[in-house]
Amino acid sequence: MKETEGYYIKDVARITGLSEQVIRKWEDRYGVVRPVRKGNGYRVYGEEEIRRLLKVQALRKEGHPLKRAAELAIAEERTDVPQERESGAGLYVRQLIGHGEQCKEAELERVLRQAHSELGLARFLDKVVIPFLKQVGGLWEQGEWGEYQESVSSLIVRDLLVNIRRNVSPAPGAPLIIGACFPEERHELPVHLILLKAMMKGYRTHLVGASPAPGAIESIVQQLTPDAVLLSASTTAPFLRHPDLLEQLDRFAGKHPETRFYAGGTGALLAAAAGKPHHIRVTDDIGQVMRDLGTNAPA
Repeated sequence: MKETEGYYIKDVARITGLSEQVIRKWEDRYGVVRPVRKGNGYRVYGEEEIRRLLKVQALRKEGHPLKRAAELAIAEERTDVPQERESGAGLYVRQLIGHGEQCKEAELERVLRQAHSELGLARFLDKVVIPFLKQVGGLWEQGEWGEYQESVSSLIVRDLLVNIRRNVSPAPGAPLIIGACFPEERHELPVHLILLKAMMKGYRTHLVGASPAPGAIESIVQQLTPDAVLLSASTTAPFLRHPDLLEQLDRFAGKHPETRFYAGGTGALLAAAAGKPHHIRVTDDIGQVMRDLGTNAPA
């Protein structure tokens, strides 16, 4: 029921379609609404609160993460806050977040392909894929997305990157780079990204993929004698299951000085902090790895 001074929360919930719990959460966490407390302790909301809640809902449907949608809805009411103009790449990321939230696989693939076609591979990776994956990870860590939303979004990106790699043909005699996850590591998207960047520099690439068997990396290196090996561990699972894994691979790398070894990801960084390797460069700076590789890139 509407009061002369405003609306009770149950009325706001009915008008907006939001639950009372969500309204309180948006109030407490993001400051979207600022109800007045009556003498009896009840919250009373004005028309401006309802407009702001509806605006946040609309922005969420367009693909904005909740925190950003709240910021935009609040800023829209402040004439002294300039509204930023969104770049083409930023618009793609926003669309991807919207489709990912609703698990629309076909729309995710369509937007990714359109962005790749318009921006070219380098800008597509740096301005769309990497920012999108970072937002997906953040939404999942904050509990705003479920595991299925995160999984669908990541798999669609992975499948497209695999397809792009298959359609790039470096020169047969170009230097070779092997990309692999550590054993027990199943997050292989970072490997796909860095191999694509290496391909743009003219390298041949070989993907070992997620969770190779113990000893598989060493075996492949001995067979193919690559110029560089790129290892990834986003989680600590490889090192919890195999505590001496990084040390073993470091000793192996020391026996193959003709090959440069790199390791990245949160898990690898944590493992290296416990025992710094001598022959494997551990870094999360993809740009630095690319600059290192670029010093010996094919002409």
